[in-house]
Amino acid sequence: MSAKGNLNTTIYAPHQVCLQQSLSDTEQVKIASLLRLLPTYCINYIESTEALDHTQPVIKVKGMVDGRGLACPMPLLKTKVALRSVVSGESLYVVATDPNSQADITAFCHQSRQTNDGELLLLTVNQTTTGQETDSTLTKTSDTIFHFIITKTDSN
Repeated sequence: MSAKGNLNTTIYAPHQVCLQQSLSDTEQVKIASLLRLLPTYCINYIESTEALDHTQPVIKVKGMVDGRGLACPMPLLKTKVALRSVVSGESLYVVATDPNSQADITAFCHQSRQTNDGELLLLTVNQTTTGQETDSTLTKTSDTIFHFIITKTDSN
C-alpha cells in the first residue's frame, strides 16, 4: 500500500452487495461484471435480497458512476453529483481509470468527517484491479481500474 493509502477508510469483510431495483437491467449487468473483478475477500455479489445473509454487512448500491477514461477531476465531480440522489444507508459504486481519482475520492470521503452537515461518507470499498473487463453491452480495456463503494451514513 502506498503512502496515499494511509488515508484509506476501507473496511474489509466480504461484503454482500444488493443492487437496488431502481437500477436498470443494463446497469445491473454492468455493475455485476465489474464487481466480479474484485477479490472474493472484498465482495460477495448477491443478486436477490432473499439470498442475503443478514449477519454480514450488506451494501445497497443505488447508482453507479463510470469514470473510466475520464481525466481528473471528472470522476470526483460526477461522484459528487451522483451522491445527491443517495440517501443514508445507500451506496454509490464508482469506477475510474485515472490514478488521481484514488487520492481524490479517498480525500473527499475523509473530508466528510470534518464537516458537521449530518451526513458522513464511508468509503466501504477502495480496491484496484488489473485486467480486462468485458460485458455484452460494453467493452473497455484498462490495465488498472479503481473501484470505490461510497456509503452515506448518519453522523448521529
